[in-house]
Amino acid sequence: MSILIKHAVILTQDTTRRRLQGDLLIEDETITKISEQPITTEADYKIDGKNKLVLPGLVNLHTHLPMTLLRGYGDDRLLNDWLQNCIWPVEAKLSPESIEAGAALGLLEMITSGTTTFHDMYFFEETIAPLTKKVGLRGFLGFGILDFDTAEYKRGDLLSACDKFVRAWHDDPLIRPVVAPHSAYTCGAETLTKCLEIATKYDVLLHSHCSETRDEVYDVEKKTGRRPIEQFDKLGLLTPQMVLAHCGWVTKTEIAAMAQAGVAVVHCPVSNYKIGTGGYAPIPEMLAAGLRVGLGTDGAASNNVLDMFDTMKFAALGQKQHRWDPSVMSAQTVFDMATIHGAASLRLENMTGSLEEGKLADIIIIDLHQPHLTPVHDPVSHLAYAVNGSDVCTTIVDGKPLMLDHEVLTLDAEAVMANASAFALKLTR
Repeated sequence: MSILIKHAVILTQDTTRRRLQGDLLIEDETITKISEQPITTEADYKIDGKNKLVLPGLVNLHTHLPMTLLRGYGDDRLLNDWLQNCIWPVEAKLSPESIEAGAALGLLEMITSGTTTFHDMYFFEETIAPLTKKVGLRGFLGFGILDFDTAEYKRGDLLSACDKFVRAWHDDPLIRPVVAPHSAYTCGAETLTKCLEIATKYDVLLHSHCSETRDEVYDVEKKTGRRPIEQFDKLGLLTPQMVLAHCGWVTKTEIAAMAQAGVAVVHCPVSNYKIGTGGYAPIPEMLAAGLRVGLGTDGAASNNVLDMFDTMKFAALGQKQHRWDPSVMSAQTVFDMATIHGAASLRLENMTGSLEEGKLADIIIIDLHQPHLTPVHDPVSHLAYAVNGSDVCTTIVDGKPLMLDHEVLTLDAEAVMANASAFALKLTR
């Protein structure tokens, strides 16, 4: 399959952050040519890029995909009240059928809002994996591990099931299995160590929540004598394989330890602000220390949307407000976090995250012919402060069009929304 995009503004996100007006050619799964001169090659699909912005697909580094079923359920409550009385009782009733309904809705939302790669952490990942592959998104799927029973497995079966899941999907080009111990407060030292053993055996990523709230930090310290970062470090989990979500309550000393270990961090500003964690993740200090820092929406239950443009805006504005400095977090910085830095966090920077000849064709197109996007003084500024997910008109992953001119090609959108609504009502009734 070949796709030719003509006459577009192209934001490459290469090492020089080159911008150009021109054409882009995709052959099979690869970008084969980017040129300011007209490309005359015939292609299976030809896309008119006039008044369009072409950019790398966005990387959502932290999701709980099926929680789209709980969008808006139990909002505006304190965190523990929300978890204990709304979220956990529903999660105890999850089934493969409800998981598939919620995951399909999440995949649909990401396709239509410009995410091409996502990093998940949840239960029933054996159900989510074949669906994600069929739909065509690039998924890093974290098999959730806790020291508790889940709706899917008894506690004692989780680690062996995780090993089996990783083994089954280890060599897939589109689906990457991930070992996902939930956190240092829900996983004891033995569980965390065994998670590390599985990740090391198969050379896959680890993914965990870390220092999201002040209470979490104090609880882990009370239980183990160490803060979460120190606990991970003590057990050997602070490695380049580790992706830590949130990190809103970390110290400068911990940032130095994280940087030395080479871990990646996911900033989830919308979710953190909504549930009132009280902390501002020290993103400028993390970036200055050389940490790989990307962006995540978190689940739709604590964010309400999986729109990465929304997350980019919150990431920029939150730091500006907190630091009394509008220059502290630029539009280019958050765009980097949503693309090439996100790809680097998943060890994919040589394959995707930027538009370069020879890289995989994970590409989205923005329709700039909108009142709220007119005029265009700086397209990167628009991405951070003006664009929203509904402005995405085309989504291409691995060289395959998943949405063309707002028409979703790999899912029946109406059926997905109806099915998800039915399961959501059943679960929360």
